[in-house]
Amino acid sequence: MFNTKLLSMPLWLKRSFQVLVALISLIALLFIGLALYVNAHKKELLVSITKELNKDLNGSLTVGSMEPTLLKSFPGVSVSLKNVEIKDSLWNVHHHSLLTSGNFGVEVNTAALLKGTVEVRKVSINDASIYLYTDSNGYSNTSVFKKKKEPKVKDKTSAPAEIRHFELHNVRFILDNRKGNKLFLFAIQDFRGRVDYPSAGWKADVHLKTLVRSLAFNTQRGSFIKDKVVEGKMHIIYHQKDQVIEVQPNVLNIGADPFIIGAKFNVSKDPVDFSISVEARHILWKNASALLAPNITLTLNKFDLDKPIFAKALISGNMGAGGDPLLVVNAVVRDNKLTGPGGIVDNCNFKGIYTNNFVNGKGFNDANSVVKLFRFSGSYKEMPFKVDTVFINNFEKPVAMGTFTAKFNVAKLNNILGEDVLNFTKGIADLKLHYSADIVGLTLKKPILAGTISVKNADVSYVPRGVNFKNTSITLDFKGEDLLIRDIRLQSGKSVVFMDGSIKNFLNLYYNAPEKILLSWRMHSPQIYLGEFLGFLGSRKNSTPTRPKNKSNNFATQLNTMLDKGRAEINLRVDKVSYSRFVGTDAKADIFLDEDGLRLKNVSMKHGGGAISLNGSMKQKGDLGNFALNTVISNVNVRDFFYSFNNFGLESPTYKNLRGNFFTKANVAGSVNSQGKIIPGSMKGVINFDLKKGALVGFDAVKSIGKFAFPFRNLDNITFDNLNGKFDINGRLVKIRPMMINSSVLNMNLEGIYATTGKGTNIFLDVPLRNPKKDEDITDKQEIKERRMKGIVIHVLATDGDNGKIKFKLVGKKEKDR
Repeated sequence: MFNTKLLSMPLWLKRSFQVLVALISLIALLFIGLALYVNAHKKELLVSITKELNKDLNGSLTVGSMEPTLLKSFPGVSVSLKNVEIKDSLWNVHHHSLLTSGNFGVEVNTAALLKGTVEVRKVSINDASIYLYTDSNGYSNTSVFKKKKEPKVKDKTSAPAEIRHFELHNVRFILDNRKGNKLFLFAIQDFRGRVDYPSAGWKADVHLKTLVRSLAFNTQRGSFIKDKVVEGKMHIIYHQKDQVIEVQPNVLNIGADPFIIGAKFNVSKDPVDFSISVEARHILWKNASALLAPNITLTLNKFDLDKPIFAKALISGNMGAGGDPLLVVNAVVRDNKLTGPGGIVDNCNFKGIYTNNFVNGKGFNDANSVVKLFRFSGSYKEMPFKVDTVFINNFEKPVAMGTFTAKFNVAKLNNILGEDVLNFTKGIADLKLHYSADIVGLTLKKPILAGTISVKNADVSYVPRGVNFKNTSITLDFKGEDLLIRDIRLQSGKSVVFMDGSIKNFLNLYYNAPEKILLSWRMHSPQIYLGEFLGFLGSRKNSTPTRPKNKSNNFATQLNTMLDKGRAEINLRVDKVSYSRFVGTDAKADIFLDEDGLRLKNVSMKHGGGAISLNGSMKQKGDLGNFALNTVISNVNVRDFFYSFNNFGLESPTYKNLRGNFFTKANVAGSVNSQGKIIPGSMKGVINFDLKKGALVGFDAVKSIGKFAFPFRNLDNITFDNLNGKFDINGRLVKIRPMMINSSVLNMNLEGIYATTGKGTNIFLDVPLRNPKKDEDITDKQEIKERRMKGIVIHVLATDGDNGKIKFKLVGKKEKDR
């Protein structure tokens, strides 16, 4: 049948078929012959291959056995070398074989083999270990490879043996550089490729799949991309002129993330220089962090970004003992959410760069590392902010620097401060600060500030004192260690205060001892209503600053400590001071505030047509304010004075009974409650007074005497030319030192104890019945003095009566003197 069909073919096709059959038959015969030759000369070929592989070695290559694998490489010739091992000349010292392979496949050039020579075309390494070892002195077992000498005259008729293909399967690759503290360990699952040889150098297309056990450029820092699978294709070029191996940028998967990776190795240098670029255009922060050395990962994992970022790293150095390589990382973050130890930043944007070579020549190390963040912006606790440039340098003792700007509704500060110290309800804050700070535990420690914080039209409550301010403005100007406080406007109720001040050494004290802060104030007000500040007289509300969940609030704690325990020196000028019934004008004072209360110096004001000056202090004890005052009052209308101070707690006489100009020196102490009222019976001290051109109007105690002693005299309006005396105040009891009263109605001498409340009144009065009007025409003062006690003198004892009133009775002189 077949012959019939062949005979029916056209002649040209018949001849072509016959040639093809003959050719196939010839090739089959040649291959069978070659197989018989290889099998017959197996030992000789093993010796030849071993010799060929050993000729460029400075050591030894041993092969346990060889088996032909002809069909695998048909029509070429291939053999499988079993138990291959390459050792350098100093193997007996370090015991690290460069190569140990259970199966080392070699394909040779068939034509060369027929000529009696061996040319290796393909190498396949399986179930092997490649160990590149360098000891602490710099010796490497790669010295097993002899350096080829360039031939003086190139032989154009013959080409060197060239490996066109290579394959590695299940190969453990180790680069252990003890001198350079480098350790690369790859579990290679698949590494295969084809090599082409242009006029100079070579090119290779490679497929790689390997598990990275270690990629440590410095073993003291740990490994990059540890336990990650790297897979992808690479195009590698060797530039013979420059002796540079270039891995052109291409996509490699590291774990589940694609990276564009490229590299260059300058093999002309000893040690070899390298540079590796790694680019991820869309990677999550945690995934990128997991690829870095443990010391870096530990820090970065304290932060997180919700959305993928762009990152690109450049690693360059050499394989010698040069310490860490140069590392430069660029990153771009857009519309992200940053979570870190300091809280959450929403709408986060920035471009960043990291390098461990901040200052050239100082080495690639933590001390010379820096992070630069450009155009950093975001929103922290609903407060938008911008940082033009951030520098964080010296990772051994990190320092952060930058310029911070923000503008936001000041009520958002409650999210940071809590609402137990200062509670803001409205206003705008505008910040522009340059800062420098140590970083401890990934938080800024004691920043040094320069710049301003401005607050406008704010309503705020100082919660521990229950004092409210509205339409408040303030500018904080940080100058070195000092703080200047300018353009302050405080309004509480109807009181408006304008202030400026300064705090020396503010930053140091604020962070280390806020209770030692001394604030120097200059204050002016057109009018102050002291009743609106009574919250400062009571005790502070016991409160702990509100803390956001899972976060300490040291800032609020320190601020509360500063406001509660800090000290202040205030130079005060007030056009009008009002408190309850009291009104003073042109007030001036030096006020010193501390944790315990306040001290007053050089206080002066105008009141009731005269002047008041005083020095004193007030200390808090619970809800009470304990005061001590040294007061000088000059030419003050006595009626206004007693009216303004609510009669100083006296039930009688009251301001309604008094007329005249009052002069006094008082040294008194007492207590006021949280409403600013004097606690009855709390006062102690001494009062010296002088009442000029005075009058006692409608004073019932005197009128009671007149009912039976002076029924025909006008006791409703008793005038005094000059009345002076001295009182010793001891709680509710007032000791009246002996004093003479010369009035229009009667003269008297009196002394004793007056009880302002309750019982205890015991006052003796010597009252001459002689009518002073009879002496109105006498101008001689000595004569008037001699005549005032002439005639009948009655002795009266004023004591406690019923219903809290004073009763009077006549007593003898002897009873009075007892």
